[in-house]
Amino acid sequence: MAYELEGRLLEVCNCQVLCPCWIGEDPDPGTCDTIVAYHFDKGKIEGVDVSNRTVAILAHLPGNILKGNWRVAIYVDDRTTPQQQEAILKVYTGKLGGPVAEIAKLVGEVVTVERAKIAFDVHGGAGTITIGDFAYAELEPYLGATGNKTTLTDTIFSTVPGAPVFVGKSARYRSKQKALGIDLDIKGRNALQSTFVFRA
Repeated sequence: MAYELEGRLLEVCNCQVLCPCWIGEDPDPGTCDTIVAYHFDKGKIEGVDVSNRTVAILAHLPGNILKGNWRVAIYVDDRTTPQQQEAILKVYTGKLGGPVAEIAKLVGEVVTVERAKIAFDVHGGAGTITIGDFAYAELEPYLGATGNKTTLTDTIFSTVPGAPVFVGKSARYRSKQKALGIDLDIKGRNALQSTFVFRA
């Protein structure tokens, strides 16, 4: 097995709630600027243990999500060893196949790969993500009539293939990446959380 990863996802973008990208429609502003962060609660990639490490992606989508040509900046947890970093990048650039490669094939250009201090925190469905000085977001889930978190399933696109996501809203979303043309500081936009199990 090339990799087996279990963990949690935090995602926020500049679309309104709910993000139309997940059902294959065009993003609300015409383009989509997003943070997608994966924290590995436990995992191995080609025998390398990557437990308790995080990879985060800042992305600019020029139009419909399914048409690809995404431009991305990849940030790897600065606590990773060189071996861990190499393993994580092999997965998230699609070189090891599996469900992550299905997402990676939509990327047209990786503008930068950097190490950064990443703080990933989730409690009771609410979460925060901090990526060095580049990005910060706060996420709060929506609750249904029973008090359970509102869930989105069976979508045409997913950053966590095979897993449901909890629908939420960002109390704050700040992101700055010059190479991607991103400079945002907004509130009340789309946010998603999930757990995932990726195997290949």
